[in-house]
Amino acid sequence: MERHEEHPEPAARPAEWSMAVRATLHCLTGCAIGEVLGMVIGTALGWATLPTVLLAIALAFVFGYALTLYAVTRAGLGLGAAIGVALAADTVSIAVMEAVDNGVLLLVPGAMEAHLDEGLFWAALAFALAVAFVVTTPVNRWLIGRGRGHAVIHRHH
Repeated sequence: MERHEEHPEPAARPAEWSMAVRATLHCLTGCAIGEVLGMVIGTALGWATLPTVLLAIALAFVFGYALTLYAVTRAGLGLGAAIGVALAADTVSIAVMEAVDNGVLLLVPGAMEAHLDEGLFWAALAFALAVAFVVTTPVNRWLIGRGRGHAVIHRHH
């Protein structure tokens, strides 16, 4: 009878807040580029709220993943492996950031009806991204402490 030894995973330990902040800033950069671009396109074209939000979310994922792909392929990782790293590193962070960001935007009275030349449009977008940053940072800290999220990127840098 074959005997298998179990190798317990190392105990999760809290990640440094500075690492979590850097990971969240990385996520925020991609999300903000995509989010702003999506909101600007949807608003400029006079789209309804739902297609505008869906475009903003899609572009946030595209730009978020693109920033990671750029970094890890520059570090020498092949494209296939880089895609896997980007998906593992960024999916949860971007999803949380987008859920919070768009949830806040939908709660700010008049934000989704505001035009590009109105301060409410830009103030609401900046406020929503700031709230998303605050909420996503502890999520990234938790992920990194368990060897997930941006910890995956650091194995390849």
